[in-house]
Amino acid sequence: MKYVCDAPGNRTWFRIETEAEAMQESALMRHAVEKYFRTEWDKAAQTFQPISKIEIEQNIGLTAHVQNAMPMFLTLRDGEGKGLATAMLPPGGVDSTPGFRPIVVGPSNADPYPTQGDAIAKLGERFGMTLDRDRCFPYRRG
Repeated sequence: MKYVCDAPGNRTWFRIETEAEAMQESALMRHAVEKYFRTEWDKAAQTFQPISKIEIEQNIGLTAHVQNAMPMFLTLRDGEGKGLATAMLPPGGVDSTPGFRPIVVGPSNADPYPTQGDAIAKLGERFGMTLDRDRCFPYRRG
């Protein structure tokens, strides 16, 4: 995982960069982020154009391309590593992808906003976008 930004209350946002990290996040948070990570990775990999014709060199740059082309998957952790929220933001954290809807969920797909709203707002500030509940929490409340 890669550090993204600090949040109030000794919490930190990290970027999930590998399938293994996505698997760990799914297990820790009891949701299906691994499935979405894998799907988005595969879609981005299909757009990769190798710069070399030599077979052994064809995957050079693939990982960097995929990480730039696919949505960003992030996890919010407390000071002891406990998972608090998972987010999916547009590629590069740039809020200009047509039809893209950021998603933020808590453990077991619960609503993270009541307890993690300030940390989610901090993530939004980091990328210059609004991550409000009505836009980002995909499940009905109440």
